[in-house]
Amino acid sequence: MAESVKTEIIIIGAGLTGLTMAFYLKKAGIDFRIIEKSGKTGGVVQTVSEQGFVYETGPNTGVVSHAEMTELFEDLADKCSLETADPSAKRRLIWKRGMWHALPSGLWSAINTPLFSWYDKFRILGEPFREKGNNPNESLAELVKRRLGKSYLDYAIDPFISGIYAGDPNKLVTRYALPKLYQLEQEYGSFIKGAIKKAKLPKIERSKKATKDVFSAKGGLSRLIDAMTESIGSENILLNVQDTLVKPNESGFQVQATTEKQLIILETSHLVTTCGSYALSGLLPFLNEEEIVPFNELKYAAVTQVLLGFKTWKGMSLKAFGGLVPGKENKNILGVLFTSSFFEGRAPKGGALLSVFMGGTKRPDIIGMNDEQIKSLLDNELPRMLGDRTLSPDMIRICRYPKAIPQYGESTGKRYDMIEKLQQKYYGLILAGNIRDGIGMADRVKQGRTIAEELIGKIQSH
Repeated sequence: MAESVKTEIIIIGAGLTGLTMAFYLKKAGIDFRIIEKSGKTGGVVQTVSEQGFVYETGPNTGVVSHAEMTELFEDLADKCSLETADPSAKRRLIWKRGMWHALPSGLWSAINTPLFSWYDKFRILGEPFREKGNNPNESLAELVKRRLGKSYLDYAIDPFISGIYAGDPNKLVTRYALPKLYQLEQEYGSFIKGAIKKAKLPKIERSKKATKDVFSAKGGLSRLIDAMTESIGSENILLNVQDTLVKPNESGFQVQATTEKQLIILETSHLVTTCGSYALSGLLPFLNEEEIVPFNELKYAAVTQVLLGFKTWKGMSLKAFGGLVPGKENKNILGVLFTSSFFEGRAPKGGALLSVFMGGTKRPDIIGMNDEQIKSLLDNELPRMLGDRTLSPDMIRICRYPKAIPQYGESTGKRYDMIEKLQQKYYGLILAGNIRDGIGMADRVKQGRTIAEELIGKIQSH
């Protein structure tokens, strides 16, 4: 027998976006339900404790790039705590010609670094005087070469993009992938002039909460997920829900789905999706072919993460955030995160926890390799790179993410336009998640809270 429920809002997906939204709806006393296909909340955000190591099988860290991220932890202060990285995490390493080099952190180090060519170092003096770009779909690679030079692209931006998007700066459109960088040039005509002028602007009190610090939750990111889940209440979350199907009707939407026990039918006036673009055609079968094409065009980077735990560390100093490997160096890894060096309690004392990232859009073949093939690739490169030729981890775990990170390329504009069009066509429908508004954890939290506040305003005004 089918269970039928009426609710003000249905949220599809219990990842960071959906949970944030639900948390603030619950605080405002709004009735809602979350539908989640897996048996747990949090999506890919999951913390594991094993053999004295505490590691993440999804995102390892975030950046406090929006005030909403700090405020979420403030609102959950009785259940979990924000952990910001040790200051050593400000040091970032780049691999070049068989050695790690620190990214410059000041004028003197910028002059002396071997990462960039002398030609580009002198050329950067003219950056404030170059004309701003006029191509709204200019790739990140084109922008950086035009304003800074090729060596900055090869040994700063390319590895930086590998660390964030596991992507290719030649295929990412700046105004979507790094909108703040795009606006810096558009508003001020120069990165350097813009950075100087913005630094002099008076900051409102709330904006100071966007500290740009690297963060986690004390004990791991699952503490944040568990805190929100507890606050939301299990009665508002439906787990292990399969075959979810949405149909528009006169009052909004009907959602049909099945659990292990029964068919469920939910009626709502507002429906929010937070799933990947690849799931939308099955979830929203009422969309026509023209409407679904922009979502099917969204490409994802496939990422493999290898977690290495050492009870005793004998290699190079790990006093840094980690090391990134430019594509120009032709290595099999994108980078290594030195997690235990900047978060407490992630490895036994004297030991180390490392996260190695592989694949991405440049090496999509790695996701299809078996464990032994992946270990072989690491054995050929990591011991020398990490200063321990007998590198032998006490723990190794391999995680694969076939659709890890959406790539904000040239098709992004069409997708954004279609999202707006569909939300106007079907009143009460909101298409959310990382198909828009950024891919970072702080982006997800900001989007979830923004949507919650919009819905609270609409519902309370009626």
